[in-house]
Amino acid sequence: MFRSTIPITLLLCAVFSTCSATQTKHDKEFWRATLEQHAAVPEHESADALSHELSSMLASPDPELRDDLAYSILATWIYRGNVLSTSTLIALTDEWRANLKSGIGEAGTNSVLKRSFSALCLSEMAKREAKSSFMGPERYHGLVADATAYLQAERDLRGYDPNLHWIHATAHTADLLAALADSPLLTRQEADGILQAIRSRLATATEIFTQGEQDRLAIAVVSVIRRKDFEASTFAPWLAQLQEEDRDVWTSTTPELLARYQNHNYLLQALTVRTLMEADSRRMTDYRQQVLLILSKR
Repeated sequence: MFRSTIPITLLLCAVFSTCSATQTKHDKEFWRATLEQHAAVPEHESADALSHELSSMLASPDPELRDDLAYSILATWIYRGNVLSTSTLIALTDEWRANLKSGIGEAGTNSVLKRSFSALCLSEMAKREAKSSFMGPERYHGLVADATAYLQAERDLRGYDPNLHWIHATAHTADLLAALADSPLLTRQEADGILQAIRSRLATATEIFTQGEQDRLAIAVVSVIRRKDFEASTFAPWLAQLQEEDRDVWTSTTPELLARYQNHNYLLQALTVRTLMEADSRRMTDYRQQVLLILSKR
């Protein structure tokens, strides 16, 4: 007869630990009550521990759990400087970076929820990093690389779904890139990489974005070009690339070429407005004139 060599005490500990973990998981009413109290950490609870539980909810197909509760509470705690420990901020950053690769390449499945809402939560981390650094240069630069790679690799382009509600991976990643571009750590090479990732995203999209994605991408572009260290001479060639990609739209017309053309149009129009919303400067005026010149030729 087979005889287990695992001591009975270890087995009992495993059972009790599992039961305890199940019992301490909070229900929706707990999170609703927390949000109603302006996301104040509930008495006798640890924000660090609760944040990991919230993180696991980012993949939920329930839009209230995922968006209204998990994201909203996490964003509030990240914004407030004295709620989450530095070790938890770093652990969550690393977890969400890894999530960007989870199920990548799939489209039309629920796996996109974890990726998309991890990108959105990372945008809150990047906003905090820009104001008060906690990541360190290596982790920050790794996040820039992961974000630009993810924008180009994501194949699920859905915006709003009647059942899942917001999916919005492209918009959420645009938010992340915009926040990363506000950091003094961003290098010129990374700034160029963000612009090229945005160009690539629009070049490979097989449908017209209809939920404001082009405007969110325009915000990311402006976050890059407003930087004092941005190489201004590289903006016109980047715009020219967009124009060149649409060269054959009216001679070899396909639905894919038309979608790219319209996505470019909407991005350029959004860039015009977004540059107008910036503080008036000679450089920003020059950028806007370059955009208008491209628009006048379309």
